[in-house]
Amino acid sequence: MLRIGQRTTIEDWEITEQFIRASGPGGQNVNKVSSAVELRFEAERSPNLPGHVKARLRRIAGRRWTKDGALILQVDETRSQARNREIARDRLAELIARAFEKPKKRIPTRPTLASKKRRLKAKKVQGEKKALRGKVDPD
Repeated sequence: MLRIGQRTTIEDWEITEQFIRASGPGGQNVNKVSSAVELRFEAERSPNLPGHVKARLRRIAGRRWTKDGALILQVDETRSQARNREIARDRLAELIARAFEKPKKRIPTRPTLASKKRRLKAKKVQGEKKALRGKVDPD
C-alpha cells in the first residue's frame, strides 16, 4: 500500500512491478542482473482517485500514460533493485500528489495607460533612429 497525503492510499493490486535489465554502463553485471524496475499503475481503474485528479494526472504524465489508462514509470538509476523500486514508488507518489494540487486560475489583466505610453514612445524613438539610416542626399 502506498500513501499519498493524509487521505489517499493506493492499493497493492493497482500497482504491478516488473524487473528488467538496465541499459548503460555496468560491465557484465548488466547482462546478469535485472535491476531496473518498470512500475505500472492502473490509474484509470483506480477507485481511490477522483475523476478530476485522473484527468490532471493524464496531462502531467504525458508519454508515460498508455491508451488503456495506465501510468508506466521506468527507473534504472542505481544498481540496486530495491533502491530503484523505492525511487519508482516515490516518483509515482509525487506525480499523484501534483495531480491533487488545483492549478491557480489565471486572472487576465490589461496594460496600464503608462505602459501603453512607454511602448508607443519607444516605438517612435526606434522609428526615428531607423529613418536616419537612409542614404544621404548630396544636396
